[in-house]
Amino acid sequence: MSSAADTLTETPLGGPTLPQERRLVTSIPGPRSQELLARKADAVAAGVGHTAPVQAVAAGGGVIVDADGNSLIDLGSGIAVTTIGNAHPKVVAAVQAQVAQFTHTCFMIAPYDSYVSVAEALNRITPGDHAKKSALFNSGAEAVENAVKIARKYTGKQAVVAFDHGYHGRTNLTMALTAKSMPYKSGFGPFASEIYRAPLSYPYRDGLDGGLAAKKAISMIEKQVGADNLAAIIVEPIQGEGGFIVPADGFLPALVEWCRANDVVFIADEIQTGFARTGEMFASDLFGIVPDLITTAKGIAGGLPLAAVTGRADIMDASHAGGLGGTYGGNPIACAAALAAIDVFENDGMLERAREIEAVLKGRLQQLQATDPRVGDVRGHGAMIAAEFVDPATGEPDAALTAAVAKASIAQGVIVLTCGTYGNVIRFLPPLSITDDLLHEGMDVVAAALAAA
Repeated sequence: MSSAADTLTETPLGGPTLPQERRLVTSIPGPRSQELLARKADAVAAGVGHTAPVQAVAAGGGVIVDADGNSLIDLGSGIAVTTIGNAHPKVVAAVQAQVAQFTHTCFMIAPYDSYVSVAEALNRITPGDHAKKSALFNSGAEAVENAVKIARKYTGKQAVVAFDHGYHGRTNLTMALTAKSMPYKSGFGPFASEIYRAPLSYPYRDGLDGGLAAKKAISMIEKQVGADNLAAIIVEPIQGEGGFIVPADGFLPALVEWCRANDVVFIADEIQTGFARTGEMFASDLFGIVPDLITTAKGIAGGLPLAAVTGRADIMDASHAGGLGGTYGGNPIACAAALAAIDVFENDGMLERAREIEAVLKGRLQQLQATDPRVGDVRGHGAMIAAEFVDPATGEPDAALTAAVAKASIAQGVIVLTCGTYGNVIRFLPPLSITDDLLHEGMDVVAAALAAA
């Protein structure tokens, strides 16, 4: 049996990279992976789950290699984190240089250039040409928490509206904002107060155009919350965990217009959609909206933990000094990685590559949809594409089929992720460094799993 180290090769990409192939040396999980999973069961809290039963030892391009020498096609990117590819050479070089200088001072104690440079970059590349400021944090949930804090401070109001099917994190406040109970909320209450929920535009399910869907949501907000009480609306321009739901045209612009007229802060949660994932730098650009505040994380730093809130300077400056921050927020190593990743996003053809991936994935999934009525809907933008699986007789969500297809695909060396309020959506989030050959092979495996299910 070959080891993972045997698969490493030197390529022009720089650094140790991997053959871009699906390779099954053992069944999945292999014996070394099984050993790790047994240790995990003994040492790690049971609430920390896993999707692929493998021990990852290397990753790059469009593959993840496990300890048994299996090479799996990666259609998940660590949930949209390794968008530019794992261990991208520019990120590796930036991290190595920074870690040799210093690993931490705490920006609130002794500031450093890279934090300010990341803020400047985010102020420049996020939607809108108005004056902006940024603050850096550790995780997407932390960014959302701080966006809500900032909006409440700025408006002097308390209520926040989130949307059906939305996902915003696992902390107490963000669990309250998140719609889905299992596995994110069940048994973990009580949750933060003054959180309300409005209906999202879900064209496949509600059949409404964007204007009518927005009118329905706004009516509920006005009657059940009241604009005078509402600090902010928070919404993912394209929902992530909720099922990659793409709202109908006109829905988001109508919400933004209403917020502007009613002194309500519009927060775009672009933690999963940001940084070229959708074929635009931010999904807000797809819909022609300019958020007051935008939260980012995941793809921001090439795999290192970093998050941000960026927004209108007057809103961002509402907090008193010391009101924002955190011990690790804007860690210098993560900031160095982010500057390198942003360079790649802007200068290495990532937007074009995301659109190319969209053409491949949508094309293959629409072929399946044309011949298999269990594929109810195909949707998404860029390298953020989903298929919703249903009972063809009733149109009802088919979570069992979805789980079976995902499990069989992983067993054959293709990592896919499920999502959706009803558990009936497979989402495809490949790194932008993946080859078309791997995309097609991965879809071959998914199609075979669907046919056999």
